[in-house]
Amino acid sequence: MKQFHIAVIAGDGIGPEVIAEGKKVFSGIAQMDGTFSVTFEDFPWGCEYYLKSGEMMPENGLDLLRGYDAIYLGAVGYPGVPDHVSLGDLLLRIRRGFDEYINLRPVRLLHGAPCPLADISPRDIDMIVVRENSEGEYANVGARLYPGTPRETALQTGVFSRHGCERVIRYAYELARREKRTL
Repeated sequence: MKQFHIAVIAGDGIGPEVIAEGKKVFSGIAQMDGTFSVTFEDFPWGCEYYLKSGEMMPENGLDLLRGYDAIYLGAVGYPGVPDHVSLGDLLLRIRRGFDEYINLRPVRLLHGAPCPLADISPRDIDMIVVRENSEGEYANVGARLYPGTPRETALQTGVFSRHGCERVIRYAYELARREKRTL
């Protein structure tokens, strides 16, 4: 039987609640399937950890995560912790450290779910959005001018490298071909 060892970072806000239910789902699927099992190891990283320790995750955090089959990460963000800290020092650090450059977002209309569009059925809405996960606005390139004054200005720069664009486009085309979907 295949064993999957999953690192769990519940994160902040609704993260712990959602992650707890998700762990039940993973365990239930494993039990029903019978060909694999899952074990979880929790890591206390996130904004509360940051408020206590001054860091979103320890310096060797990526090394600690490296041996797992997957990382299950909840919501990130907390009042009093700037977004550039919570995103940049945990979420983006993990994405970049493991080169997790693809964000897949399936979109389906479920049977019985209300839809504001007229004459639409579930077979009409079934797509996958492929998004670049580490560049663009996630590049975390920016600055503040005149901080703390009425003229304070924030600058945010999107970064789109040739390498980043090519690999996400290739991924989307390969996914469309494999799934027999249109692009």
